[in-house]
Amino acid sequence: MRRRDEASETVHQGKFLSYERTESGWEYVTRTNAKGCIAILAETDDKRVVLVEQFRPPVGKNVIELPAGLAGDIPLQKDEPLLSAAKRELKEETGYEAKNWKTLGETPSSAGLTDETNTIFYATGLIRMTEGGGVGGESITVHFVNKFDVPKWCEDRRREGKLVDFKIFAAMYLAKGAEQSTQSRLWY
Repeated sequence: MRRRDEASETVHQGKFLSYERTESGWEYVTRTNAKGCIAILAETDDKRVVLVEQFRPPVGKNVIELPAGLAGDIPLQKDEPLLSAAKRELKEETGYEAKNWKTLGETPSSAGLTDETNTIFYATGLIRMTEGGGVGGESITVHFVNKFDVPKWCEDRRREGKLVDFKIFAAMYLAKGAEQSTQSRLWY
């Protein structure tokens, strides 16, 4: 297991990824073209969650996901703040801008495979600005699902042969906790 102070060597360098090996022999992948990853739980005023669907070559299937992307992957913007990246990605992928933003937390993508972490944001007060669908050849389908129907809707997509990213459920759980912590409580 790699300790934070343990050095690693580059085994292979690709265009966007680097394959690394620690002194103790652990192998992992790191991104070379970004400073962070973001995911957005976007909720409309009528309580619909905005999800995206796109084909993902590593798994060879369409995947249902939160709108998401990279921070610092645009030329001359390597220091792009995570929130700025989240705002940009939400608009590119879904066509929406949000009035309200809250950071829900940070989580590893796959701690045994990569050093990548995702910062999850909660966006509300959505305003439609464009059609969305992605940029640069992305082919993203936008879905609007009542937040109370998300588990069943996602299960239906699984039955169709699609994959569903677990971050959807993690973000919804974190958002529910954030909402409850801001509501006043009566103790009887």
